[in-house]
Amino acid sequence: MELEAAWVEHDGPDGPVSAYLARPLAATASIPGVLVIQEIWGVDGHIQDLARRFATAGYVALAADLYSAGGGRPPELSFERVEAGKQFLNTIPVPRWMEVIGDPDERAEALSSLPEEQAREINATLGTLFGGAGHGTERNVAILRCAFAYLRAHPACEGSAIGSIGYCMGGGLSALLAAAEPELAAAVINYGGSPPADRATEIRCPIRGFYGQDDPRIVSTLGEFGQVLSEAGVDHELRVYPDTGHAFFNDGRPSYRHRAARDTWARTLQFFADTLNPVAPV
Repeated sequence: MELEAAWVEHDGPDGPVSAYLARPLAATASIPGVLVIQEIWGVDGHIQDLARRFATAGYVALAADLYSAGGGRPPELSFERVEAGKQFLNTIPVPRWMEVIGDPDERAEALSSLPEEQAREINATLGTLFGGAGHGTERNVAILRCAFAYLRAHPACEGSAIGSIGYCMGGGLSALLAAAEPELAAAVINYGGSPPADRATEIRCPIRGFYGQDDPRIVSTLGEFGQVLSEAGVDHELRVYPDTGHAFFNDGRPSYRHRAARDTWARTLQFFADTLNPVAPV
């Protein structure tokens, strides 16, 4: 399928925001939209690839680069430096991964084998990323609501339903967007944190969540989240895959698990087909 895939800009609460947009050129009528919400790594190659996958499936896909809002990425969050930080963490065994990102001393020790300048840059980048640069803040939700407005007004999508899907940090933001944006038609959460109960009660659109059993910090909150959605009468399913950890959908990282990822992808496409552009039976 021939796609249009390019970086665009849309308005944000603090100035312009860069975003990656992909759409099928063969679509001649308005088609539904999908907001693809980044992991902590930003709109990297994986998220851009996902936007193109959704475009190939028949959607206008938009991935807002949250780190670009209001004037572009700072040097420590450049694409090259974030990628270097990610590749470094890929070399860290899973049991030690959380220690390295959460403890500056552990991170410094893990980086000690690298050349001094490289270690300094990676340390600054990881410290910025995991120190709160992109977590589920109200600012990021406001940016995503601006992205929603841009996508809804796009000529290829105008008048059609829009859903959201997020991964890791973006999964939590997908849930928060569902609470904040009453016009959102559907939301998918991939191993993202559950919203607080007072925010979850504001969700009205259908929800699907996909999680790994070996991700206790995330799955420990699902019981309460599911109960709130049930009491609010929200159509939802929160699916937990056995013997699966965090970030299982990211096929560029050691955490990738193909069986869970394949099942999640199929269910996501069916969910969006049912909620964003249902086809009446003959």
